Amino acid sequence: MKKTGCVVAAVVVAVLGVLALYLVGLYNSLVTAEQEVEQTWAQVQNVYQRRADLVPNLVATVKGSAAFERETLQQVVEARSRVGQVSAGATAEILNDPQRFAQFQAAQDQLSSALSRLLVVVERYPELRSVANFTNLMVQLEGTENRIAVERRRYNEAAQAYNTKALRVPARFFAPLMGFAKKAYFQATPGAEPAPRVNF
Repeated sequence: MKKTGCVVAAVVVAVLGVLALYLVGLYNSLVTAEQEVEQTWAQVQNVYQRRADLVPNLVATVKGSAAFERETLQQVVEARSRVGQVSAGATAEILNDPQRFAQFQAAQDQLSSALSRLLVVVERYPELRSVANFTNLMVQLEGTENRIAVERRRYNEAAQAYNTKALRVPARFFAPLMGFAKKAYFQATPGAEPAPRVNF
């Protein structure tokens, strides 16, 4: 009987040891995946900051080169201001708060929309398009918008890999206990589903 008790105790210790090793491995893999999400998030913020830095130069150039609809220009300035307010608290913790993440995305989408309206208005001013500084800023802004799209895609890929790892069984049961929450995704801007109509 004593021998059986020792064997059972040894089996229990072995099972607990295997479980502990599994949990350590799971924890380390989730940390690695979470760090990848946070690194890609930092890059998203980097390209958004690049755009935010370009906007004042663009606004100043347009202001100095054309006297056009102030409302459009004001919308760009206000949208950039909202982005600045929301982005000020956009640390990695925002990734675990879907509501704050949605606010961040909404502010960025408003700035994108305001910039699009500005570009449409500028099309009416050929003399502005010929200004070298404006042309250079537009090229930089277009490149930045492309970088934003690329970095958002990379972030979504990293978030998807992390979420898949955290939501698979048995990690699904242990990840919340270890403090790992699901990460939010960037979504398409509302109303972006239908293709734009082009009339000539």
